[in-house]
Amino acid sequence: MTHADLRADMLRHLTYSFGKDPEHAHIRDWRMALSLAVRDRIVDPWFDATRKTYAGGHKRVYYLSMEFLIGRLLEDAIVNLGLLETARDAFADLGVDFTEVLENEPDAALGNGGLGRLAACFLDSLSTIGCPAYGYGIRYEHGLFRQSFVDGRQVEEPEDWLLQPHAWEFQRPEAAFEIGFGGSVDESGRRAVWRPDEMVVAAAYDTPIVGWQGRWANTLRLWSAKPVRAFDLESFNRGDYVGAAAPEALARTISRVLYPDDTTEQGKALRLKQEYFFTASSLRDVVRRYLSEHDDLRAMPEKVAIQLNDTHPAIAGPELVRLLHDEKGLPFEDAEQAARGCLSYTNHTLMPEALERWPEELMASLLPRHMQLIERIDQAHAKANPGRKVTAIEDGEVKMGELSFMMAHKVNGVSALHTGLMKETVFAELNRLHPDRIVNQTNGVTPRRWLLSSNPGLSRLIDDTIGNGWVDDLERLSELESHIEDNGFREAFAEAKASNKRELARFVRETEGVEIDPDAMFDIQIKRIHEYKRQHLNILETIAYWRAIQENPDRDWTPRVKIFAGKAAPGYVFAKKIIHLVNDVARMVNDDPVTSRFLKIVYLPNYNVSLAERLIPAADLSEQISTAGKEASGTGNMKFALNGALTIGTLDGANVEIRERVGAENFFLFGMTAPEVVARRTVANHAEKAIAESPELARAIGDIEDGVFTMDDPERYRDIAQNLRGADYFLVCSDFSSYYDKQREVDAAYRNRDEWNQKAALNTARSGWFSSDRTIRGYMNDIWMARSAL
Repeated sequence: MTHADLRADMLRHLTYSFGKDPEHAHIRDWRMALSLAVRDRIVDPWFDATRKTYAGGHKRVYYLSMEFLIGRLLEDAIVNLGLLETARDAFADLGVDFTEVLENEPDAALGNGGLGRLAACFLDSLSTIGCPAYGYGIRYEHGLFRQSFVDGRQVEEPEDWLLQPHAWEFQRPEAAFEIGFGGSVDESGRRAVWRPDEMVVAAAYDTPIVGWQGRWANTLRLWSAKPVRAFDLESFNRGDYVGAAAPEALARTISRVLYPDDTTEQGKALRLKQEYFFTASSLRDVVRRYLSEHDDLRAMPEKVAIQLNDTHPAIAGPELVRLLHDEKGLPFEDAEQAARGCLSYTNHTLMPEALERWPEELMASLLPRHMQLIERIDQAHAKANPGRKVTAIEDGEVKMGELSFMMAHKVNGVSALHTGLMKETVFAELNRLHPDRIVNQTNGVTPRRWLLSSNPGLSRLIDDTIGNGWVDDLERLSELESHIEDNGFREAFAEAKASNKRELARFVRETEGVEIDPDAMFDIQIKRIHEYKRQHLNILETIAYWRAIQENPDRDWTPRVKIFAGKAAPGYVFAKKIIHLVNDVARMVNDDPVTSRFLKIVYLPNYNVSLAERLIPAADLSEQISTAGKEASGTGNMKFALNGALTIGTLDGANVEIRERVGAENFFLFGMTAPEVVARRTVANHAEKAIAESPELARAIGDIEDGVFTMDDPERYRDIAQNLRGADYFLVCSDFSSYYDKQREVDAAYRNRDEWNQKAALNTARSGWFSSDRTIRGYMNDIWMARSAL
């Protein structure tokens, strides 16, 4: 395809799809015209993939996830189709800024963090490999929330990404299902009949996801909740205008917001409704598609693999049993066996409190038939495993992690450490009963988005050095190692990083009004804000470093820019306090005339995929500092290493495997191991002892307590200080000295810039194993028993 062909297609869409001429077109018009022209090129491989799947009788994979953090899709599609330079040339002919067109696309607000971004990477890899697959989720109107800061505090506002047309989706009116809630169960006949008293319609919207070189495209099907009856004319004619629109408002509530605040009873009910809504819709679609080709429902596992991404779709077990048993007539035992043969479950957490539990009363009220089936599944598991100590129902709660495990034929962790700990902790008893069920699939990231697109300078250097075969065979990056000793390569590698840093410095200046030095070390922590991820450890060390510079400003300090980004859940008060603290410290440190030439702090608002694509290529140091044993895997750590950042981190999640692969000498390790963490918690007054042993920590906490950063409100962070001095469950104080000392090693290492660049280049060369293509092949071989149709 020539750039003239693409230009002609864009002009056609501009005229006939949007009714604009080039002289009066806005950037959004050009972006939509380009999107539709590119989408046209995806439809053929998308249709071809569907035809090949049917013709070959291939097994399909169905990936159920509450989140798909796909970000912007336009550049992704252009890159995978090999049209990047073609599009650039087409816009050059038109006199339109191509970069401005790409950046005009809003991020699809369909996720929060690593869970959703992993799902998006998996979609890309499934299509690249040619594995027939569907992604299933919710088409959130407003997603999580748009984050801004007012006087340093997080403020949540609705995302508005769907206020304009979404260029990539196709609505499927024929694919709609009525989904029920509440009501009663009639068991008077041969089969139980659930009679819901509330119904909504699940409407399907399909987005094609094209893989590398456009050889295959799969489908992301998102469900939007609609009313069964959109408008009550009788109420309207009575003058009850609000009541007339109520059915639509109540239905749309289900697909409006990702993770509604569940600190209220109404919030809990809405969250459970969301989970059942998208899971039930997806499973009905799966069963419908299977029955269009096959008759024997007992044989479903031969053609259907359903992956549950975390516990959000855990209701899939009882729902699939209900469909097969209540609606299709299979005996319960056969329905349960068929469901288990299809279902597998990915666990993402070792924190028992993060494994969802629903009040039995709420489950019985909202999903009465499912509560009965959960009890029956629990009883069947008890009968098959006499003497077992684990149940799916306990103390008036339904435990969704245990339910997912019982109803899955495979359960996987997402890093080697996490999988091992899962066997020993949260699922120890279930692992004893089912020793072959837990397997490991270490996470990965797509190299198309997280290196080729987001870091074009480094990508060009890699192409020039080893060719472009690495894009769909990332382990070929190892071929770079033989070139790293070459001074010319290291200089080119350093320049690619420097260019990314200059661009980020420009962005920070224009958006936040903060001047940062591109020659300083860019030290970046970008994650969901949570106590176990320990952003407060980072800011405590920053305060201590600031004090050290103040006391001896003439020393040869290593200049740093500390960059934070991430959102806190609206109801997570402590996490929001951490954000406020970082912003308060930043205000004082950045204005300090003595220290500001050595230390700056920036907290960038509204962290999303597009912001990550700016930050990760520009990072010198990657902060992966969670309490050991708490982070399941992480994928940000992989993206940073792939783009030539060195990691400072604990032996947690995939940090363990990253360190093994990039080399211990190219990783800044600190802190306790997971067993040491467990032992430390048994030490009386462990936080008090750690504070007494570290003058730097004692002074940093004292500064927070004394209101040094909050003269207008000295008590603002008293609760953070009390937590650190008291329970300190995530052992911030106990790990502080190790972290502070390791940061001084980082300072020294960065001063030898050539050696640092060598270490950074080795991180890139040795990170090829962390490709989501490798991860998906592992799922296909070990869990789904699926094969490529290419």
